[in-house]
Amino acid sequence: MLAQALLGELRFEAENTRKLFNAIPDDVLSYRPNDFNWSIAELATHTAEVYNWWDSTLNKEVFDIGTYKYDKGDISTMAGIKAKLEENIANAIKCLDGYADEKLMEAWSMKNGDTQLMPPMPRIQVIRGFLMNHLYHHRGELVAYLRANGKPVPGLYGPSYEEQMAAQKIQEV
Repeated sequence: MLAQALLGELRFEAENTRKLFNAIPDDVLSYRPNDFNWSIAELATHTAEVYNWWDSTLNKEVFDIGTYKYDKGDISTMAGIKAKLEENIANAIKCLDGYADEKLMEAWSMKNGDTQLMPPMPRIQVIRGFLMNHLYHHRGELVAYLRANGKPVPGLYGPSYEEQMAAQKIQEV
């Protein structure tokens, strides 16, 4: 029951991520707000990558980031980034679909070689804190980056400011 609820959330949030990615045009991919932040392309690529971590979270007891390898694919266009997003979402759904609730309570941890990065905690805590909240954080950054470039933002949890202003203009006519 719990895994099924998480699967519903995963699917819903994947659709929101798709909406956001569909709003990102190629002409802003190199934008970065300063020297130390990622570009939009790098941030979108990382956001897509978060969906790749479901497999390691659900199917490993310890995730060693030191041995982790990830093929980002083509990040020079949003089409390339969206292709990787779709691949990662499909795999995340496959991993969670039919997953046993009791396994969500089993311990999971992250390390880098011999260094413990995240102490053992139930997988459900990792899913909520490390996967889902991490995703929301980076999507929020992408929203801010789009607005900094004067690009419209889609509504994710109701109409966005841009959608509300467009509807208001239609009503005024």
